[in-house]
Amino acid sequence: MKITTKDDRRHRIQLRQRKRIMGTKERPRLSVFRSVSHIYAQVIDDLSGQTLVSASSIDPKVKGSLGKGVTGGNLKGAEAIGRTIAERSIEKGIKRVVFDRSGFLYHGRIRAVADAARKGGLEF
Repeated sequence: MKITTKDDRRHRIQLRQRKRIMGTKERPRLSVFRSVSHIYAQVIDDLSGQTLVSASSIDPKVKGSLGKGVTGGNLKGAEAIGRTIAERSIEKGIKRVVFDRSGFLYHGRIRAVADAARKGGLEF
């Protein structure tokens, strides 16, 4: 795989991580994706191939609860998504997850989602 863009590099890192990270029914995978203006989080059971819980900055329920100046493109929006994914996961009975940063560096919005999910009650 020839790396010509930043997205190619991220995809290569993502594939390398995915070899080691596997979500099971007891401990599913918390996958986070960020775009320029939005952020998405999913809790996935890789054995059955199902998304158990999801939250994103374009979800109408989440978008309505965000304050003024808070979007998916900033840290406060990422923290809101982390809290939301933790609440929804605990409602489904999921307390322990494996964190998948999807090839992104662990800083900024990715770290904000992880920290907020931990504060919300998820263990990883």
